[in-house]
Amino acid sequence: MPIAAVPKYLGQEFKDASPGMRFGMFLKLWGINNRSCDALWTTHDINYRVAGKDKEERAFKDENKVSALKEAQAINAADKKVMQSIQTRQQAGFASVLPHEGILLAARATAPFTTGLGNEHPLENGFAFLNPYGLPYLPGSGVKGVLRQAARELASGEWGENHGWSAEKNIEITLGKNVIRIALLDILFGLESQDGDKQHLRGALTFWDVIPQIEGNSLTVEIMTPHQSHYYQQKSDRKSGNSISPHDSGSPNPLSFLTIPPGSNFSFFITCDTTLLGRHAPHLVEGEHWKTLLTAAFEHAFEWLGFGAKTAVGYGAMRRDLVKERRAEKERIEAEQQANETKRIDKLSPEDLAHEENLKQVGTFCQQFETARKSAYRPGSAFDTQRIQFMQTALTWNDPRSRTAAGEQLAITMSKAWGTPSKKERKQQINEAIQKLKGEI
Repeated sequence: MPIAAVPKYLGQEFKDASPGMRFGMFLKLWGINNRSCDALWTTHDINYRVAGKDKEERAFKDENKVSALKEAQAINAADKKVMQSIQTRQQAGFASVLPHEGILLAARATAPFTTGLGNEHPLENGFAFLNPYGLPYLPGSGVKGVLRQAARELASGEWGENHGWSAEKNIEITLGKNVIRIALLDILFGLESQDGDKQHLRGALTFWDVIPQIEGNSLTVEIMTPHQSHYYQQKSDRKSGNSISPHDSGSPNPLSFLTIPPGSNFSFFITCDTTLLGRHAPHLVEGEHWKTLLTAAFEHAFEWLGFGAKTAVGYGAMRRDLVKERRAEKERIEAEQQANETKRIDKLSPEDLAHEENLKQVGTFCQQFETARKSAYRPGSAFDTQRIQFMQTALTWNDPRSRTAAGEQLAITMSKAWGTPSKKERKQQINEAIQKLKGEI
């Protein structure tokens, strides 16, 4: 039975641990051979040999691999909650960015996505998990690398329309005591200096880590099958010492690796240092032209490049999600308006704050009157009750501005053309209240 290589006091139940922990520290790739209880076997030691037991041990290791991956790939409710919480925190941070200094692009994976395969792992293929959360992620540096390549390809002109990108070094800037010429790509992504060169320039763009919102309740397992491992790994025959040539009679060695399933959502947050950009290329700040350039690079990357690893064979392909982008932009605008409103209210004096609250009640009474006047006046109607209640409330107000506004609105409702209370006493009571509210008595 496969077990995790951890102390006994930790037990062997790790379903509540994060995917990163289940795939790493708590991965169940260890087991005890019933015939050799003193031996522990691991999948990464695929070439290990014990006379007469090779097939048995390899089958034992493969069984461990399948069951271990099945447990490691699960995404439970707690993982989903943390995943959403991290993205919500990113959205909150992005909401504080000025609109002309940030851009959000949303995408949906149309193919499996994987990254971090080069990380050390017993399966020979690792995976990138964000510590300390243990959730899959795409590093911002990886996003930047793909976008830089997309910009290079567009600037080359070999893909048709360049969408404004150019590889010509036609921008002059001063670095230290030297004046150098750099390209548009260097302004936005940073200057990549040659070895030993002291001329470096930070790019204006900053790419945030991407936290995929995984479709379903599990990661998926893909298989790669190298067919020439005897050639790439051995190079020479162990017995004769002669060099080995690649041929089709080698034994394929299937290797498993984790992926994020198609349909998962990706949100790309990018910010721009417009002060730095305006210093070197002010024309990119005007009209937010840098956003146009970056959007074109993203669309090229979505269509032709892909993100993460193994993009050459179709992994990491995505499609832009415009509906999600519009919804996110709407939420951002609403959050910004709410924040501005909160700041404005915090600056109000108690008197001004009370006046604003009173004006809301005046507005409500105005709406009630507009609704009532759509039909003929009837003494004793619901509006007569609403009018008396509003009059009594307004008389309790201390702010003269609020009292005046209430008095004026009450006076509008007392027109003979529409209707006034039939009782003389009630009519006189309202008129006296109007005079008090307007400060006439």
